[in-house]
Parts: sequence; C-alpha cells; structure tokens
Amino acid sequence: MNTISVSVIIPIYNAEKFLDETLESVIRQSLVDFELILINDGSTDNSAFICDNYLKKDKRVQYFMQENSGVSVARNLGLSYARGEYVFFLDSDDILDSEFLETSYNAAKKQNSDITIVGEEFCRRLPNVPALPTCAQFLKMDFLNKYPDIRFPKNIQPCEDGLFSHQLIALTQNIGTNPDGIYHYRHHENQNHLKINEDCWKVVHQIPIWFDILNQFYTNNNLFHSHALHLALFIEHEPFELRYLSMSLDNEQKTFLFNLIKTFMVKILPYLSDKEETLLSTPFLYFINSNNVNDFDQFYRKYIKRKKIKKRIYLFLIKFIPLRKLRKQVRRTICEKF
Repeated sequence: MNTISVSVIIPIYNAEKFLDETLESVIRQSLVDFELILINDGSTDNSAFICDNYLKKDKRVQYFMQENSGVSVARNLGLSYARGEYVFFLDSDDILDSEFLETSYNAAKKQNSDITIVGEEFCRRLPNVPALPTCAQFLKMDFLNKYPDIRFPKNIQPCEDGLFSHQLIALTQNIGTNPDGIYHYRHHENQNHLKINEDCWKVVHQIPIWFDILNQFYTNNNLFHSHALHLALFIEHEPFELRYLSMSLDNEQKTFLFNLIKTFMVKILPYLSDKEETLLSTPFLYFINSNNVNDFDQFYRKYIKRKKIKKRIYLFLIKFIPLRKLRKQVRRTICEKF
C-alpha cells in the first residue's frame, strides 16, 4: 500500500533568494505524508547549499542534480522519481498555503479525479478549460503512468505547462476541483515568463513546434473530431491572447504569428459545430477571418475602446443598486467580464 500521498516536485535554477521560504511552505503542510523532490537544474548560486540543508533535516526530502537543461527536463526527471499517489509541481519562488496539499488530496480522493483543478480562479473556468498552469494541476500518478508519452516538452518555454495540461485534459473526463487550495504566486522582476517574453522572436519561433506537438497528439489519438473545441480554445488562449495580444510584437512578428495561427485553424474549423464556434471570443473569430494584421488591429482597437466605455457605464449604473452585497457581486462580475 502506498504510504506517500503526494509527491511535490520543485525544479530549481538560481532560486536562492526565495527557495528557503518555498521549501518551508511545503515542510509545514498540514498533510504530512508527502515526499518533496528537489531537482537542481544546474544552479550557480547557493541553491545547492539550501537543498542540502533540507535533505539533511527532513527525511521526506529527495535531492537530485542535473546539468542545466530547462524546467521541462527538470520536472520530467522529478516525475521519474515520484512515488506518491498524486503529483504536484511547485515553482521554486512560490509559496503554498499550509492546507494546500491536504485540501487538494481530499478533494481528489472524494471526486476520484485524474486531474484536480486547484484554486477558485481556475475552477471557475470550467467546463471548457483548454490548459492550466502547473499551480492549478493536482494529478493522479496512475493517470500519468497510463500516458507515459505525455510529459513536459523539452526546450519549450513558455507554454510547456499549457501543452502538458492541454493533452492530459483531453484524455480524461475525470476532472475534479479544489477551490479552497490557496497558492501564493510571487511577482518579481526576474520571473521566468517576464524574462522569456523579452525576446519576442524566440517565443514566436517556438510556436510552430507547439503546433507540431498538438497536431501529432490529435492525430495519434484521433481527437480532431471529438475535441476540436478544446483545441480551438487552446489556440485562442495561448498563441492568440497570451502572445499576439499580450506581447509587444512588431509588425513582422505579428504577421508571422497571424499567418501561423490562421493556417493551423484551417485544420480545426471544419470540425467545429456552429454552436461550438459561438464559444470562441469575438476578437478571435474576427482574427481568423481577417485579411491581414492591419485589418485585425484596427478592429481590435475599436473593440477595446467600446468595451471600456461599456464597463464605465455598467460600473456607474451599479451605484444605484441598494443592497451592498449584491452591488459588490455585480461589480465583481463586470470586472471579470471586461
């Protein structure tokens, strides 16, 4: 009988500034039957010293080193050593609430879920969840072992967690929730996603590899017909919203990505029903039907302007709602929508 409830895997690269606090947040969990697997991805600071200290003082800690190979390789290595009933991947600069593992484990057991979505923000995204960050994925080990070819893609960042979770979500209907899991995401100037997005061409040139991974997965598992919406929502969220709309791309980079997304969507659109198309956002539908970048960008500027005006009007009108609690709920709904 497995006596390890959860394997917590932490990839570490030059994380000395925050690592102690991160590790302490795991050691002090209310659930005690876990293992903590530390993967040092070739750090050149004092991370190794910190890891050694925790290895000596807590028998639940395992520590492994590798040459600098990236976060995906580090997570996959950690997973190969994991013996827990469930797996959770924690970033080396973030912090878990003291009951995070316990509430997640109990929710996963009660719902018998392969994937448990953790955190109120991410639980609200159901029923159509195209991808999840690692902080929202609490995974059953038996489910992961059933699909040994689904792992974090090497040499991909950002979107390595998105590609990993997207494929897993497509392979199960046993998805549970733990809205009570609290994960403290640390914001600082050296965060990976901020550093990575500074080199726009590097990110944009990775996206054809994302599409190759997705195409192979959907072809091998014969999922284009049954999961076209799942795939379309992923394309909308990752390369369109998080890259095209959110990154500071120049016109050449936009054109490259514009053509890339439109070409890939040609493969997906025939499988989408009219009802499923209505679940895609207005900007994304306009994007995939636009003639060129300038056409879409002109539309989007007007779209955002109209949206801001609507938001201001709605926020003004809710002042006339007499009940404070209801007023607060409506304000929250408006802010989420706009």
